[in-house]
Amino acid sequence: MVQFNVLQSTQTQLHRPSQSTMVSSLFNDKNLALFQMGIKKVVELLSTNMKDNQQPFSGILPHELAVSFQGVDLDKPLDNLDDALTEISDLYLKDAVYFHQPKYLAHLNCPITYQAILADLLATSINTAVETWDQSGGATFIEQSLIDWTVAKIGLGDAADGVFTSGGTQSNLMAMLLARDYQCQQYFGSSNKQQGLAKDFHRLKIFTSQVSHFSIQKAAAILGLGYDAVVSVPCDPYFRMDAVKLAQALEYCHQAGDIPMAVVATAGTTDFGSIDPLGCIAGLAKQYGAWFHVDAAYGGGLLITPHYHHKLAGIEQADSVTIDYHKSFFQPVSCSAFFVKQKKHLSVVTYHAEYLNPLSQQQAGVPDLCNKSIQTTRRFDALKLWLSLRTVGANSLGLALEQVMHLAQQAYSLLSSDSEIEVVHFPQLSTLVFRYLPKNNPNLKLVDETNRFIRTQLSRQGQALIAATKIEGHQYLKFTFLNCTTQIKDVQQVLMLIKQYGEQFLNQALSSQLQGSAIAALEIEHA
Repeated sequence: MVQFNVLQSTQTQLHRPSQSTMVSSLFNDKNLALFQMGIKKVVELLSTNMKDNQQPFSGILPHELAVSFQGVDLDKPLDNLDDALTEISDLYLKDAVYFHQPKYLAHLNCPITYQAILADLLATSINTAVETWDQSGGATFIEQSLIDWTVAKIGLGDAADGVFTSGGTQSNLMAMLLARDYQCQQYFGSSNKQQGLAKDFHRLKIFTSQVSHFSIQKAAAILGLGYDAVVSVPCDPYFRMDAVKLAQALEYCHQAGDIPMAVVATAGTTDFGSIDPLGCIAGLAKQYGAWFHVDAAYGGGLLITPHYHHKLAGIEQADSVTIDYHKSFFQPVSCSAFFVKQKKHLSVVTYHAEYLNPLSQQQAGVPDLCNKSIQTTRRFDALKLWLSLRTVGANSLGLALEQVMHLAQQAYSLLSSDSEIEVVHFPQLSTLVFRYLPKNNPNLKLVDETNRFIRTQLSRQGQALIAATKIEGHQYLKFTFLNCTTQIKDVQQVLMLIKQYGEQFLNQALSSQLQGSAIAALEIEHA
């Protein structure tokens, strides 16, 4: 027994982590010199990488990059920071996707203000958590001030409120959660929060356009309603929800004895940037007693544009709104928020824990933000938007969005004038859907394959990155403009590459067909 204790003590000493290493790694006033040295090294590394990477992507494939991770042993730390930063450069920065590059035209990722990066450095260094007042202090009021500022821009009224979220998917989930619980209270007189879902909850239906964000379906599944609860409403020729079709769908729902739980309008669809007729949809939602939610994750930036905020007319009638600042406000991921016209509805996500946010604190007026959030622990994401507004200014951010909208219109003119390009729509925001469609090629299957090849080849070469989507089962390409340094000459260069790779693929396909025909002819001859 004594021997065991001695052996156990010896093993504990052998495997005890070095306290001096840990103490010297903590961020505090004693280690500021080391921290400053580390910041300098990181800035130098960023500078080197941004100078060396003159295209948005390296073109590496997943299985090629995976090889580099095989020898990494996370149980064995490297000798020093320099070695660790070299490893990060090799494993991450060298093959990162650089959204600030002018030829990144793929998804809704934006270049960001450098002031936002400085704010993130501050917030991360202090490690502020904004769930309760006693963990955040002024951070609580910074977030609340930005919520109030955005509420005023939307025009939701004095009873409105909101909270920062991880992104549009979480915000849309909160909207459907509040809508579900509100309607269950209205129709069934039950509290889902206390008693669970009523037996007739399957009667609840959600109406949204056929090109709305998939997070609505995800929310329906998470909330126990299922995908089938989501009614897909057809669009008009401009990819906006067809209000006539919506009225018909709502009436059919009513006649069938089902409940219109929510109508979700989109202000900036992911593919087309289309904005549903918000005012008209608001009227229909009210007529049928449905919760009216506006997903403005993409188009929310129109609120601060000098000349285009009218495109969101009707958003002020919403019961709830989603906005992603990390899209059209040029902020780092993540920086998003959810807003509700009546703050009382946020009580659906409130739970009072004695150790964290007791009811007595709320009664005393303590602003604990976790009382209105799905999340408990949350980063201080509001600071980056705050510093951007206080330095760059809302007007300049809005003008930057207008600039990329204008670029999308220029690109529309460019592509429309090309006989080998079919453009699907005139851009309402800053996206443009099209496809390579060479003349005298009626084989749509081959056209689909060609457009898939174009995007794959662009990514492989890394010279430019574009997105893709499907319309009625056919393959299309997409430009997303969110970089105000991108110029029409960049778009022209990408268009040249698109046509080059398209022609290359078609020539290869034609050559293969001719070879196949020749082989078939020989086989017939020999037979």
